[in-house]
Amino acid sequence: MRHVIAILIENEAGALSRVAGLFSARGYNIESLTVAPTEDPSLSRMTLVTRGSEDVVEQITKQLNKLIDVVKLIDLEDIVHIERELMLVKIKTTDKIREELRSVVEIFRGKIIDVTPTSYVIEMTGTSDKLDAFIATLDKNSIIEVVRSGATGISRGEKGLHL
Repeated sequence: MRHVIAILIENEAGALSRVAGLFSARGYNIESLTVAPTEDPSLSRMTLVTRGSEDVVEQITKQLNKLIDVVKLIDLEDIVHIERELMLVKIKTTDKIREELRSVVEIFRGKIIDVTPTSYVIEMTGTSDKLDAFIATLDKNSIIEVVRSGATGISRGEKGLHL
């Protein structure tokens, strides 16, 4: 089962390495990982996506909580949350397909952010499933490059991951 774990972690050198080391030492995979400072410059928020049974994820969260750099964490899969990912896609274009491609981008609520005579760069945000669906609509031979941020998420309502 897929789990999105949000972690408040001390904004210090080596903190990310210790989290990644915990996963690799136990043979767990990190599907995606995003990290950025919070409103408190001494803390960063890490959003980590992994897969595993309930027992495996429970073990992961217990081990993460033991790390000295981890201040607090929450498994967002246990609560109602909003999840997004950013993707940039560079696509080869021709005059023939430009209008059709603009229509598909509009349907998926994306933006064309760069245009050259032979390519478009498209920006899209949404769930991982939405981004996967957009990629599936494209001709694989037309894709030059795909860059994805990995998932990030936040709980709905007044509750939040904070001190």
